[in-house]
Amino acid sequence: MNPNLTLLLDDDVIRKAKDYSKSNETSLSKLVEEKKVHASVSALHFSNLFYIIRKVKGSESAKSVLRKLKILVNILPVDEKVIELALESNFSDFEDAIQYYACLDNKIDVIITRNKDVFRRGKLPVMTAEELLAVLKLKR
Repeated sequence: MNPNLTLLLDDDVIRKAKDYSKSNETSLSKLVEEKKVHASVSALHFSNLFYIIRKVKGSESAKSVLRKLKILVNILPVDEKVIELALESNFSDFEDAIQYYACLDNKIDVIITRNKDVFRRGKLPVMTAEELLAVLKLKR
């Protein structure tokens, strides 16, 4: 394992990890918890996840989940530079552009998502959790 490997966990990966106990996302969560990889999320993820969790479980549960997440991951800032790059980008989805440029600004190695197509316009490697786990397994 490479504990120096830096990942952006897209919010779809984080949401799925909470849904399935034997999923690839859960295996990835274990690597994050054991500090075998360095995981990040953009600051944007926190508001998105709060909104989604709050609708289902209420505000206090949402805050509890986010407090736990905050301990496990690095939070990438979304600043004026990131917003400007996202505004000028050719990404069709503004939120994805923000996440992508937050990754570039913070030298993230790979984006982990369930929907690789949304980042196809970028130059950073993009993988699913399953693909990353397969690559890490080969490198052992």
